[in-house]
Parts: sequence; C-alpha cells; structure tokens
Amino acid sequence: MSSLLVTGGTGTLGRPTVTRLVADGHEVRVLSRKPGPDRVVADLTTGAGVAAAVEGSDVVVHLATSQGRRDVEQIRNLLDAAKGVQHLIFVSIAGIDRIPLAYYRYKLESERLVAASGVPYTVLRATQFHNLVDRVFSAQRFSPVLLAPTITLQPISVDEVAVRLAELVAAPPVDGHAADIAGPERLPARELARQWKQARPSRRPVLPVRVPGKTFRAFAAGAATVDGPAYGRITFAEYLR
Repeated sequence: MSSLLVTGGTGTLGRPTVTRLVADGHEVRVLSRKPGPDRVVADLTTGAGVAAAVEGSDVVVHLATSQGRRDVEQIRNLLDAAKGVQHLIFVSIAGIDRIPLAYYRYKLESERLVAASGVPYTVLRATQFHNLVDRVFSAQRFSPVLLAPTITLQPISVDEVAVRLAELVAAPPVDGHAADIAGPERLPARELARQWKQARPSRRPVLPVRVPGKTFRAFAAGAATVDGPAYGRITFAEYLR
C-alpha cells in the first residue's frame, strides 16, 4: 500500500481513478481548492499549500488540467514541492508532438518540465475520452445539423485509463513515457456522430466539415490515434449505451 496524492481527483478522470486506487488498498488524498472528505486544500496555480499537500506522499498522480499557460504554472508549482516523491505520474495526450494545437504545445512543455525535474516519473499519454466526444456533439443541441469534422479519432473510456493509472502506480517509474493508450476503434468523426445520433436518438443529418489548416490535417491523418494494439476494449457505441 502506498500513500498517494491525486491532483484533479474530482474531475472526469480523477473520480474513477481515485475509486480504483482506493479499491486497490492505497491511502489516497485528493488535492483540491475546496475542502472535503479525504481532501487537502491547496492551489496549484498560486502554489499555496502545495508543499504541505505533497508532504508524506509516496506517489503523486497529476490529473489536474487547465488551459494554456496555467497548465505549465501548475506543473512547475507541483514539481517544486515534489522533490522527495518516489514517483510522479503525469497524464498527457496522445499526438501532442504531432498536432500543432496551442493547448497541446503547453501540455508538451509540461512534459518536458517533468522530464527535467529530477523527480522519478512516468508520463502516460491517452487519446480523447469518450466523454469529450459526447460533449462535443451534445453542445450542438440547438444546431439543425450535427457537424462532424473530417478527422479520425480513437476515443477511450476514462474507466480504462483509470485502470492503467492504477497499474502504473503499482509499478516503478520508467523515467520516460509509458506506452500510449487508446480505445479499440479508429473511426472518422462522422461515424462517431452517426453512433451518437443513433443512441440519443436524433433526426438531424450529420454534416461532414472540412477545416483548413495544419491542425486539422494532422487530426485527419490520424495523429491523434495510437499505433499498435489498443489498450481499451470499450467502444464509443458501448459507452453511449
């Protein structure tokens, strides 16, 4: 059993990860700006309380995420406080070194900071979550058509990412990247939209949208997918059910 600190433990990935780690017998605390059961109050952006939150932890699982430069500020503050930690696990995104998206550039910078920190670490990159794809289509509820960019995705269940994180917690740090993980299917966004429409159900037609620019060309070329055997087994259709 290890003493674990999970940042972002109340988020989409954090909740199933904390549940899994507790079920595995670990002592788990969640870093949060708001007090609550099994939480330690700290602010990753300002650094206030982070050192006290990390103190006594064998492993830190960093799942908190923000937008842009704030992501980098948060990992810097966490790394400053984590010098005595035995293992830092950092969740990142598959394809961020191949897709010229601004948010991905900051995430890649965060990866580099982790690698240069001297803290024993493992970086796990995962593809987009089923939940995210679902939200993209759900956000179009007032549109007369269901827009689907002409890109290819390989979404994965957050529950399966949580399982992989638990495996990494039980393993020694690799001081590098663990194998990227992805869901079982590579599908065009229009097919994901069709499955989403069938599950809801919705009568709106799916409208493929071709967007110019390097970012969407990278997505269309499969840069957000993972080569090799898929880790996940739950399909998007199964998630929707």
